[in-house]
Amino acid sequence: MKARHLTALTALGAAAAALYQWRVKSWPCPAWFIAGLENPYFQWVAGAERLMDRASVKSGMRVLDAGCGPGRLTLPLARRVGPTGRVVALDLQRSMLDILERRLAEQRLDQVEVLHAGLGDGALPEGAFDVAFLVTVLGEIPDGLAALREIRAALRPGGLLSLTEALPDPHYQTKARVRALAAAAGLQERELFDGPVAYTINLWRPA
Repeated sequence: MKARHLTALTALGAAAAALYQWRVKSWPCPAWFIAGLENPYFQWVAGAERLMDRASVKSGMRVLDAGCGPGRLTLPLARRVGPTGRVVALDLQRSMLDILERRLAEQRLDQVEVLHAGLGDGALPEGAFDVAFLVTVLGEIPDGLAALREIRAALRPGGLLSLTEALPDPHYQTKARVRALAAAAGLQERELFDGPVAYTINLWRPA
């Protein structure tokens, strides 16, 4: 077998192994799989405009995009809150944030603060946000309860966490599990936007 064929097979094997590990463990989506994050299907089931409308995001708000990845939601959020608002984009993977920072510079969006940290690490300021988003991320976090507790603390009293899950995400979380974790974290359900392959639960921090 020619060397280039061996190289191709090795690369395919490594990619398959990485995807398998991502599927069976609570690992974040790898940056090289960006095409899987930004495609027409996810725009259809969990498009940015729809998610922002469900959370009633308005100009001037302070918003957290937790597990922001390359900015599929961060960039529309920045435009929605405008120059008087603020978006904090948090992600564990530096490679994802590098992509986001390039996009922010290209689009001249200065109202975004990029934060390299994991949820549950204690990196978020307390009582700072009107709205937080967690979109197809919860299942990638080893300690989901710690993550939701940190988000709760980061919300202002009466603030909202908008949490979305969509199939066929390999780490899809059921509504029952999300509700159990939310209750344990001290978050209360406000409304549910349900669909055949995706749902959004809006959870709020009591005053």
